[in-house]
Amino acid sequence: MAELEAIIEDIQRAFETRTRVRDEMLKQARYLTRHCAHAIRAIHRQEFEQASQQLAQAGALADELTRHARQHPDLYYAGYTQDALKEYAEAHLTMALVRDTDLPTPEELQVDIVAYIKGLAEAAGELRRRCLDVLRHNDAAEANRLLDRMDDIYAALVTMDYPDAVTGGLRRLTDVLRSLLERTRGDLTMSLRQQRLEKQLQRFEELIKRSTS
Repeated sequence: MAELEAIIEDIQRAFETRTRVRDEMLKQARYLTRHCAHAIRAIHRQEFEQASQQLAQAGALADELTRHARQHPDLYYAGYTQDALKEYAEAHLTMALVRDTDLPTPEELQVDIVAYIKGLAEAAGELRRRCLDVLRHNDAAEANRLLDRMDDIYAALVTMDYPDAVTGGLRRLTDVLRSLLERTRGDLTMSLRQQRLEKQLQRFEELIKRSTS
């Protein structure tokens, strides 16, 4: 049974290697998610230099995960890894959407298409928060632009009529985005109506002042 002992030893060494790699990838995925969350927070605060620095650090971690993929593709496509890369795509796409620049492609970000498309859906959801922020500053034009981008993304996502096993559950994210889109459109409509009413009241008050002076 000497050959069996040798086989088992080889398998144990392989498992030990895979365990070390898995632990390292878990740590990298956690750090990657953290940097992406910090980047999105900085984007909403319009601290774009800080956001870029966070994205650069996230990019280095994403590269490390991709490097591991060549030797351990099964670990690369594990849920925790793809979730982290989805967050990476979301952060980059949120930056592009908020700053109104060209969207990076999956190839440019070096992420799987499932992670990318799910990141796109969640980035569109981030636009609701941005839209409400600019509405508080009475920037109706920017709010309308953001709403249009949300609408464009939703219109693209609903064409993805594929099984959840293929898209990684994209349909649920698309349904969430539809709800966010409808609420944002309603909020924008109410805000614009309120602004028009306030302007009409202001003009009326000015007329009253003129007539009594």
